[in-house]
Amino acid sequence: MSARNLPQTLLHTSIGRPRVLVPYKFLSLRLNPSEVRTYISLLPPHTRGAVAFKNCPQRRFHTYQRAMSRPEDHQPLKNPPKVPRAPIPSSSVLVVSPSNQILLLHRVRTSSAFPSAHVFPGGALSAEHDGEIPAVDSLARHEDGRAYRLSAIRETFEESGILLAKNKTTGRLFTEIGDKEREEGRKAVHGGKVMFLDWLEKVGAAPDTDALIPLTRWITPNNVPKRFTTQMYLYFLPLPSSPSSSPSSPLPPSTTAAPHNLLDPDETIIPTPTHDGGIEHTAARFLPAAKWLALARAARILLFPPQFFLLHLLAPYLARSSTSPTSPLPPPAELQAERDALLAFLRTPATNDGEVEVLRREEVLGKGVKL
Repeated sequence: MSARNLPQTLLHTSIGRPRVLVPYKFLSLRLNPSEVRTYISLLPPHTRGAVAFKNCPQRRFHTYQRAMSRPEDHQPLKNPPKVPRAPIPSSSVLVVSPSNQILLLHRVRTSSAFPSAHVFPGGALSAEHDGEIPAVDSLARHEDGRAYRLSAIRETFEESGILLAKNKTTGRLFTEIGDKEREEGRKAVHGGKVMFLDWLEKVGAAPDTDALIPLTRWITPNNVPKRFTTQMYLYFLPLPSSPSSSPSSPLPPSTTAAPHNLLDPDETIIPTPTHDGGIEHTAARFLPAAKWLALARAARILLFPPQFFLLHLLAPYLARSSTSPTSPLPPPAELQAERDALLAFLRTPATNDGEVEVLRREEVLGKGVKL
């Protein structure tokens, strides 16, 4: 029998219901190899993989058979595939000290995320403190926004005691607060006894959201139980003796083009970072990026990929001559030059074989595709 003269009922069944064939009609056919290939060509592509070819050496012909549908094939799976959890919106800050060193916190061993690791300050967004959080199916959930910036500043304050805020009167980094009042406010905000913005208003400060430089975004892979979509920021604390009205502006200009960054008798005092009493962290410390990497390579500290990668990016630019917190402080002009070089690197588009790379998201949106 030629394959092109197969009963229409068989072809219609295989096409319309690819998992249900009439066994007796199908198994009664014996086709030679050329007819088998012809028959396969008549099947739609999505059904060909479900057909088995069995060689019968005791016969001259080949039997071409298909598995029957069984009742258990239509039963729900006992262990259905897990649907990946939606990532939790969070933010984190690479805080750069006046000497261009990087702040890391040592997380407690019992932490649900990054236990025992050294991390940048940060945490999950809070609708109560930070405002409206983009919906799970919204593209804005994976983009920089006000809620992400407020969360970054609030979490940095709660976890390290460093307040990335401006004085409402002078516009400079807010430091007009005593240690006792700062610690009381820190605990009150962390405990939910007072809203972060309300506390800032009370002490005469405003969150320095404009000085946060969006750096990268990290999204936890699907196979991890607890996932995050984390917006990473870069924040420069003011240089020593800098009188700038916005000393931590997003794009600090070079010293030659910015006379307002020259030395000034008034110096902004940056409070020493402290841990949160062992709630989430046991230590908070500034060190050069290269020093953090050296400690990780020596297995003295644990760094997860985001921290290691970003420190690796910063190490060639910041605190290159520093080996410890007690290293001599370079002149402000040299520190500013390091920051300028880093920002110039971050502003330079990535290239591949001489061509500027296009971000996947920009490529998709440029074609008018809705995500």
